[in-house]
Amino acid sequence: MTTTLRTILLPALLALAACDVPMPTTIAPTTQSSAAQVPPTAAAAADRFVRVAERIEPAAEAACRREAGDLNCDFLILVDDSPDAPINAFQMRDDSGRPLLIVTVPMITYVRNDDEMAFVLAHEAAHHIARHLDRRQEATRASALIFATAAARTGVSGSAVESAARFGAVLGSRAYAKDYELEADARGARIARAAGFDAINGARYFERSPDPGNRFLGTHPPNSNRVEAVRAALR
Repeated sequence: MTTTLRTILLPALLALAACDVPMPTTIAPTTQSSAAQVPPTAAAAADRFVRVAERIEPAAEAACRREAGDLNCDFLILVDDSPDAPINAFQMRDDSGRPLLIVTVPMITYVRNDDEMAFVLAHEAAHHIARHLDRRQEATRASALIFATAAARTGVSGSAVESAARFGAVLGSRAYAKDYELEADARGARIARAAGFDAINGARYFERSPDPGNRFLGTHPPNSNRVEAVRAALR
């Protein structure tokens, strides 16, 4: 795993030699010839990611087998080195159902320490363990069907029914989004702690992140709620 991660990550970090922005959203293309100009902070970020990933992966897999043994618990941690990738991390599955934890290069360079990197990875692993992808899909389908059926009963045209279904799908996909994030924060904190990291310190990531507030149908809860979810999970 270490060799693979370094092979994927290090070339993408070369562009940091010319980047002074504290929260980069894009990484300029680079070439192997500029390797000598890689700043120590870029190399440190790469080493940190590999080091943390190697500890989080077995802890996440153990939690998955313990709490959701019927799932595929063979996590694969990947780096998204797209030039225009924002500061982000997300969880998805490949065609075989294997859970993927994907982190962008700007995220890897944005976190300040091992604890924050561990919390980000553990949070994404927790989404899989809590079956959030499946639960969101089910809520999306159910809500789309409810709104489409209600529209059809009023006798409106097919396009209006489709619009109602789309609206219902959006509503369903966001109805529990905040709850999912808080659940992933709590589960992720326990995974990070099991791997030997300080999850409270890791959650300080939210102190620098834009606060989404408590918006109706927002996808993320207020940062203060997220920090409290972590603290409560570790009490």
